[in-house]
Amino acid sequence: MKNLPKTRNIGISAHIDSGKTTLTERILFYCDMIHKIEDVRGGGAGATMDHMELEKEKGITITSAATTVTWEGIDKGGITYAEGDGKSIKINIIDTPGHVDFTVEVERSLRVLDGAVLVLCSVSGVQAQSITVDRQMKRYNVPRLAFLNKMDRMGAGAEKGAKELREKLHHNAVLMQIPIGAEEDFAGIVDLITKKAYYFDGDNGENVRIEECPAELTELMEEKRATMIDEVAAFDDDVMEKYLEGEEPSEEELHKCVRAGVNSLELTPVYMGSAFKNKGVQPLLNAVARYLPSPLSCEKPQGIKETKEGEEKITLEPDFALPLVCMAFKITDEQFGQLTYTRIYQGTLTKGDSIWNTRTNKKIRIGRMVRMNSNDRENIDVAGAGDIIAMVGIDCASGDTFVANDDMLNISCEGMHVPIPVIELSIKAKDKDTQARMSKGLARFKKEDPTFHLFTDEESGETRIAGMGELHLEIYVERLKREYKCEVEVGAPQVNYRETIRTEAHFDYTHKKQSGGSGQFGQVVGVLRPLTDERREKEDQNFSFKNNIKGGSIPTEFIGACEKGFEDVMDKGPLAAFPLINVEVDLNDGKYHDVDSSDMAFRIASRQAMRQGIAKADAVILEPYMQVQVETPDEFQGFVIGDLSSRRGLIQGTEAAHGGEAIINAQVPLSEMFGYSTDLRSGSAGKASYSMEFAEYKECPANVQAEVIKARQEKLSNDD
Repeated sequence: MKNLPKTRNIGISAHIDSGKTTLTERILFYCDMIHKIEDVRGGGAGATMDHMELEKEKGITITSAATTVTWEGIDKGGITYAEGDGKSIKINIIDTPGHVDFTVEVERSLRVLDGAVLVLCSVSGVQAQSITVDRQMKRYNVPRLAFLNKMDRMGAGAEKGAKELREKLHHNAVLMQIPIGAEEDFAGIVDLITKKAYYFDGDNGENVRIEECPAELTELMEEKRATMIDEVAAFDDDVMEKYLEGEEPSEEELHKCVRAGVNSLELTPVYMGSAFKNKGVQPLLNAVARYLPSPLSCEKPQGIKETKEGEEKITLEPDFALPLVCMAFKITDEQFGQLTYTRIYQGTLTKGDSIWNTRTNKKIRIGRMVRMNSNDRENIDVAGAGDIIAMVGIDCASGDTFVANDDMLNISCEGMHVPIPVIELSIKAKDKDTQARMSKGLARFKKEDPTFHLFTDEESGETRIAGMGELHLEIYVERLKREYKCEVEVGAPQVNYRETIRTEAHFDYTHKKQSGGSGQFGQVVGVLRPLTDERREKEDQNFSFKNNIKGGSIPTEFIGACEKGFEDVMDKGPLAAFPLINVEVDLNDGKYHDVDSSDMAFRIASRQAMRQGIAKADAVILEPYMQVQVETPDEFQGFVIGDLSSRRGLIQGTEAAHGGEAIINAQVPLSEMFGYSTDLRSGSAGKASYSMEFAEYKECPANVQAEVIKARQEKLSNDD
C-alpha cells in the first residue's frame, strides 16, 4: 500500500492532430525516459509511443500505448501532492488514438484509468472527437485536467479554449495560468496560484526558469487569479468562509480546493503551452501529481458478483493483502506470444502465480510480467493493486477478468461500452495459399479489437469484416498485407443498416404441439415497444427484457428461455433482414403445462410472439448518421454547405475560426459520405479538411427506405 499514494494512472486523449502524442513525447523526455525527442512527422524515427510502422508512416496513433515514468518535480526536488510531499510520483500513461475509427482504444483505456488529460488545440478548440472523448470520460467518471496546446499558433487563445470547454462540453473550466506573449511570441506562462512566471530554456525546454510575474501582466494576473479563487474556493467550506471574510487563501489551501474539485468531477483546471515548442509541459506534470487521484483516492472500481439471486455489484479495494482481481483491457500478438495489458484492481500478482480466468474458468500460470515503455519493456517479479502491467504468453481475450482462486469464479469486472459497427465489406484471399494466413490474421484482429467484427455471410458464404469506418478497416487490410504477407481482394464498403419499431404492440402466442408422447406447450403474453433514448443511453443496450410474471403463471425456470427466444428474433428484422435494435419486451402473463412445458417450448413460443408483435409495431429501416465537422476557408463555405446538403446532410451551424476560416457542423448519412474526401479536396482547391464520427441511427426517408429494401432483396435473391 505504501506506493499507492505515489501512483497516477492517467490517459492522454484528444481529437486527432491536437498534439497529444507530441505532448507524451515531451513527458517522456522530461521524466528522463528518453534522451532524444522524436517528432510525430518529419521523416525521423517517429514518436516513441507510436511503435507500429503504420503509425510512423501516417503520423497518427492507431493503438493505445502504455508507459511508466517517474516525475520528481520541476526542480527534481520532489513535489507536494495529496498524500505527501517531497516525493517522486510514478505515472502510468496511456497515449490513445485521436481518430474516431479507433475510439475503442480510448474506451478501453479510460475504463482502467484513474484520471486523464484532455488535450485541445488552442486554435481549433473543442472539435468533434473532443466531444466523444469527453463523453467517454464522463461514462467512466474519470477526473480530468485540460491542456490547451499549440499556444504558439496564429489564432491561439486561452480564453477561447476555456469558453468552449464551458459552452460545448459543459465543464466548469477554470484557467490556472495565463500566457506570456501571444501566438508566435508565446514565451511561457504565469501560474495563478504562485503568481510566478515560468519560462522554458535550453534546446528542448528542459530548464525551467521561474521569475516574478512581468509588470505588464500583473493587473491581468490579479484579475484572473481572483476569478480562479472565486471558482475553486467553493470546494472547501473553510477556505470559502475565510475568503469571504477577506482573507487570502494560502497556496496549499488552493491546491486542496482544486484537488477536491477535480476529484468530484465538478472542476476542470485549464493549463496551456506548446508541446512542439517545449513550453508548459512541466507545470502540467506538477498538476497531474497534485490534483489527479491515486488508486487510493479515486472512486473505487466496481465488480460484478453472480449469486443465486442474480448479479450484485461489489467494491474492489486497492489493497495488496486482499485476493487478486485484475482485468485484461488490451491484447496484442508479438514474437514472444500474446501480450496482455492488465490493470490490477485488488491484491498482488507475482511471477509464477497461478490465477483463474473467470470467463473460461481456466487456470493459467504467469511465466513473465513486464512494465511497458511503449514497445520496450522491463521485466518485473511483483505487481500490486493500482498497477498497470503486461502479462506475456497467456491466452485470453480483451475484457477478461482474472482472480486469485477458483472460489472467485463468480466475480468479474464491469465491462465497457462497445459501439455498433457502421460499415462492412467483403474480403477474399487472392489464392488458396494465403487463405489460411488471412483467416489467422482476421481471427487475431477480432480477438484484439472488440469493434472489429468478422463473420461469414449466411446468404453468400463470403467472409465479411465490419468496423467503425473506412480507415479502421483499411488499416486492418494493410496489416494483413504487412504482418501476414497476405494479398486480399476487398469489396466495396457497405453501410450497416438496422431496423426498429415505432409503435407499441401486444402479443399473445401459444405454442402447442402433440406428437404421441410428451408434447410441447408454452404461452406468452405481453407487449413490446421502442426502447426510449433515455433508457438506451443510461443502460447502454439495444434490447431490454422485463419479467412481470406474478403468481407463477410461467415458472421461474422457463423465464430465461423466454428471454432468449425474444432476443433470437433481434438478428433479423421483418423489412429487409437487417438486425433489429432498440426494442423493449415486457413479459406479463402466460401459461404452462406440468408435463409438456419445457425450455424449448417457451423459447419457440417467445420467438413466434416476438414476430407477431413486430409485425404490428410499424417497423422501419434505420441508417447511421455521422457527425461531420468541416474546416474551410470562407470562400468555399457556400460550396461545402451546398455539397453537404446535397448528401442529405442536416447543417447544425457554422462558426468563425481563425485566419478567415469557417467551421461547419452537420449530421450526414454514412451512405452519402463515400468519396467525400476526394470531392472536398477538389471543390476547395485542397484547402478544406474534415473529421467524421458516428452520431446515431436515424429513420430513413420513405424513398431511401424503399431503395434500401429493394437492393437488399435483390442481394438476398442473388445469393440464393
